[in-house]
Amino acid sequence: QSQPVESGGGLVQPGGSLRLSCLASGTTLNYVTVGWFREAPGKEREWVSCLSSSGDNTNLADSVKGRFTISRDDAKNTVYLQMNSLKPEETGLYYCATVRAYPSGRNCYVKANRYHYWGQGTQVTVSS
Repeated sequence: QSQPVESGGGLVQPGGSLRLSCLASGTTLNYVTVGWFREAPGKEREWVSCLSSSGDNTNLADSVKGRFTISRDDAKNTVYLQMNSLKPEETGLYYCATVRAYPSGRNCYVKANRYHYWGQGTQVTVSS
């Protein structure tokens, strides 16, 4: 297993949408739990969402429920974070993180220290 690779960030107006991608390099998605985190300027890293290795257990932070969704495409070995109705305060660096898991695992971690591999991050800027 190696460092995941994020993409899809950019500049979007308030209320707009972006879809972030996380390529799980060096493994397949059924062997990892995947988490999304974000870090705004001057703030601590914040958990956003997670997806279990089984693919059927997901979780979202209360602040993004109803606007964000997490999903995966096994054929592309990629996890997506669809972000709708974005707000200016959600500007920041978005990270994908992974940790090894059993194929049928349903764990979905909120804490950053449960993840072993981190991507470089992709910048999301929400501004008019």
